[in-house]
Amino acid sequence: MTMARFLHVPCVALLGAAWTLSALCPSCARADAVRVSVVQRNGRHVLERNGTPFAIRGVGGDGSKELLARCGGNSFRTWGAERLGEALDEAQRLGLNVAAGIWLGHERHGFRYTDPDQVAKQQDMVRDVVQRYRKHPALLMWSLGNEMEGDGTNAAVWTAVNSLAGMVKRLDPEHPVMTVIAEVSAEKVLNLHRLCPEVDVVGINSYAGAATVADRYVKAGGTKPFVLTEFGPPGTWEVEKTPWGRPIEPTSSEKAEWYRRAWRAVVASPLCLGGYAFTWGHKQEATATWFGMLLPDGSRLASVDVMTEIWSGKPPANRAPHVSGLAVAGSPDVEPGSLVKATITASDPEGDPLTAEWVLREEPDAYGWGGDAEAVPRTIEGAVSRASLTEAEIRMPKDPGDYRLFVYVRDGRGGAATANVPLRVKGERRPEPSKRASLPLVVYAENEQTGRPYVPSGWMGKITAMKLDPASTAQPYAGKVCMRVEYSAPNEWAGVVWQHPENDWGDRPGGWNLTGASRLTFRARGERGGETVTFHVGIIGPDKPFADSSVTKLEGVRLTPEWREYVISLDGKDLSRIKTGFGWTVSGQGRPVVFYVDDVRFER
Repeated sequence: MTMARFLHVPCVALLGAAWTLSALCPSCARADAVRVSVVQRNGRHVLERNGTPFAIRGVGGDGSKELLARCGGNSFRTWGAERLGEALDEAQRLGLNVAAGIWLGHERHGFRYTDPDQVAKQQDMVRDVVQRYRKHPALLMWSLGNEMEGDGTNAAVWTAVNSLAGMVKRLDPEHPVMTVIAEVSAEKVLNLHRLCPEVDVVGINSYAGAATVADRYVKAGGTKPFVLTEFGPPGTWEVEKTPWGRPIEPTSSEKAEWYRRAWRAVVASPLCLGGYAFTWGHKQEATATWFGMLLPDGSRLASVDVMTEIWSGKPPANRAPHVSGLAVAGSPDVEPGSLVKATITASDPEGDPLTAEWVLREEPDAYGWGGDAEAVPRTIEGAVSRASLTEAEIRMPKDPGDYRLFVYVRDGRGGAATANVPLRVKGERRPEPSKRASLPLVVYAENEQTGRPYVPSGWMGKITAMKLDPASTAQPYAGKVCMRVEYSAPNEWAGVVWQHPENDWGDRPGGWNLTGASRLTFRARGERGGETVTFHVGIIGPDKPFADSSVTKLEGVRLTPEWREYVISLDGKDLSRIKTGFGWTVSGQGRPVVFYVDDVRFER
């Protein structure tokens, strides 16, 4: 997810005409905010909007909000504030409201809660968003961050969240503040409660464990009211796998019951304020259908029908089809070019005539993490040789690898059902080749800060003791800036590697083919002199599916206070796939280690 940049737009005069803020941005200047508070009534925590009790019947996602309103929903959440004004205006028009998400940085994405500059910039961004939208009548609450807490043990994260929550409440005392965590653990609940007194509501994202989340939260010490901010089918990490490690996805009919069980269990808790089903729309996350409640054409799946019944008290007049039993004849692990026969059982509650669409797609080399954006896998055109509502014949590709067969069943009245099965073509798979790089290839230099071939996203070791400033003005080698690195712990170790793709440790295709390069050169110096650092090209070993084709290092370099050129020889190395193009590791040396790097490049 991408954090938006927000500009505070003042009232201005243009050509002698006074423009008000509302003329420039209708959602920014409303004065009729609805007061929202959390109160206790008859032993339960309850949200009130202008004194009227309000239970959240919500969703998260980009699907039709008109459909949400028709189904009996009353709220939706956002993760970031990129289009918050539009979301609030649409909600107001439809009689809905919004839990307004403000995205906070994740350390796995490179954000450092120990970096004062990053924390200050994030604080400024949050302030701008709150000041802009705090008066909007469709605002329900503020939601600071989503799953940025990691394992829950980094006190700096909780301290920053609490500081932000306090600031938000001073700017806007009319709305409660929530922060959202991934599942429940003893560390998260303990640290959130003792370090974040300014947070009013805890958002909890839970899937297979959603039905028990209320009990587990209380047993972990939770006393703050909570919202089930994401719930739905079991995640890819919570289901059975094929013998070759691919997750087995439930059918859309099976998923619907997970929504029902989660809601019934969680709303019984006196701490629960309601929930947001995930995801109202469609999204490529592991597969094209895993978490979606809607198809790309807007067709409703059974999960929508279940939530409609829960919200409105009655099922929709026309319900989605039901599917079960998708299976292939024989083994799903087949020879190249084999003919696979698949069957499924499909029915419709109202007896509507059904049609089926069968699609074979490549399986991703690796799945994303934490909702990160994923590329849509390639569809194998012409693979389906014969198909009907209940069966299909598929000619498998000749290329070894993993595939997934999907079936989409539609009733012609806006309802649909989905199922899929993982398939595998036997044989040794040849990894996707890396893109050939033009030499020289600059990894870091002052004038090469856009379109970088590698990103310093691979933080290792005691990362809380590290700081990295890519634009330090402290005596650069050339130009106006260089890179400053500080490791403040007196012991242990830490390091950073430059990765392609970002945040990948060998699970995804990528990297660069640097064939033809004979060396990596860089400039470095120590703050005092005597600092010992090891520099690397390639660190990902052959245990990973997309490893570095070569691993080498310049070990134990003792730096001087003056800039010096260093060279890592690449002669005779296999450079066909270099995923981690540059990096350094440092051990504690009894005092803070500060050093500088500049002009890093691969040369012929």
